[in-house]
Amino acid sequence: MDMLTLSLDQESSIPLYEQLYKHIRDAILDDTLKTGTKLPSKRKLSQFLDVSQTTVEFAYAQLLAEGYIESIPRKGFYVLPQEELYVRRSSSTIAPTPPRKTYAYDVSPSQIDTTAFPFERWKRHIKHVVDDVNHELLALGSVQGDIELRQEIATYLYHSRGVQCSPEQIIVGSGTEQLLPQLLNLLPDSSIFGIEDPGYPLTRLLFEQQGRTSIPIPVDDSGVCVNELERHAIDALYVTPAHQFPTGTVLSVSRRQRLLNWALVHQTYIIEDDYDSEFRYSGKPIPSLQSMDPNERVIYISTFSKSLMPSLRIGYMVLPTPLLNRYRERHRYFTCSVPRFEQQTLALFMSSGDFEKHLNRMRKIYRRKLESVLAAFRPFEPTVTVTGASAGLHVVLTIATERTEQELKQSAESAGIAIKSMNDYRIVYPDSHKQFLFGFAHLSESTLPDVIEQLMVAWAVAKGGKS
Repeated sequence: MDMLTLSLDQESSIPLYEQLYKHIRDAILDDTLKTGTKLPSKRKLSQFLDVSQTTVEFAYAQLLAEGYIESIPRKGFYVLPQEELYVRRSSSTIAPTPPRKTYAYDVSPSQIDTTAFPFERWKRHIKHVVDDVNHELLALGSVQGDIELRQEIATYLYHSRGVQCSPEQIIVGSGTEQLLPQLLNLLPDSSIFGIEDPGYPLTRLLFEQQGRTSIPIPVDDSGVCVNELERHAIDALYVTPAHQFPTGTVLSVSRRQRLLNWALVHQTYIIEDDYDSEFRYSGKPIPSLQSMDPNERVIYISTFSKSLMPSLRIGYMVLPTPLLNRYRERHRYFTCSVPRFEQQTLALFMSSGDFEKHLNRMRKIYRRKLESVLAAFRPFEPTVTVTGASAGLHVVLTIATERTEQELKQSAESAGIAIKSMNDYRIVYPDSHKQFLFGFAHLSESTLPDVIEQLMVAWAVAKGGKS
């Protein structure tokens, strides 16, 4: 690629990583960058453009996720062939949005079972809330969320996760993407954040959009590598300790203690995202980091997206006292982003016991589906190894084959199955293992064996572990 044609507008409101992503994407679509072209290394390109290496990492990660380029371990990034290019653009026209590919099955890990939701119970609580006696709900409520909901959340967190907090410490908001920017606003602008690698792409994008510097910290079989923190001047670490996303590993007890000690010694914060801790299928529940922390160094954050429904758009965070005081000072003129009628409906759903009943039912449903998944993959061992099955709504597949990761993904898609690879979630620590995430929550028990059979046929894996 001719780097001399690249230029980024430092004054633009468009993030630098997005400018770089669009420039490379357009060059691929216009056939300026030919199939098989090797892109500059992240270090080399960041030096040429005089931007952080993280900016280049995010741009490349987005191109990887959308299938414009591939990452070949120890070799670099290469342009992939595009079967269907967008309509050619001129300088005076706007390119139409390309049509989304449709698949018979989507086994990405972001979905839930929507067929088992207790609509009748939910409607009953809505009817109770939408009533003339509740006219005060038409007015703006607390910026932190209605006290009734915060009380229910505090009680639930104590009994289920060991989190010790008062309702006054809880902030209700419209999911992580709305709460995290609020949290970043409470920390110094110069703060440097550690993020898990692999990890949530959305989290990386939120840090970038807020103009914050983030450093990828590798994850291994025991969770985030705490010893790596000492190599960087990190002011806060974002982690998913109970069920690391996407690897499914659990942060070991020794690392938990080391992490808490690190936060205390360096006076840093740990942002604990407990996104799906409700769904653990073996052993005792993993205690939250917040429950182990007597020094108020942990910020606990979670949502109801996995436990109830993504469309509810209700999340929450538990702030340590120093940050709570700062929040009240800086957000006193704001309003809560979640409608009060929905807050009150959820509060009633929880106080009536319906939430706990729903969770118990969903654990049983998801456990049965997981057992079906494990049974369906068993005949294909040892070519296919399944890990991360103790919790959550997806498992990790490791494939022993000579075929490349991109070839496996394309074969699955040609068979009508959309699937994410582990490297789709990596930043700077690519792995030579061929690993994929198989989300099972939204598929019916009867469908799962057929989907797995079709995937194995697409990957040419025979029963008995031969490929």
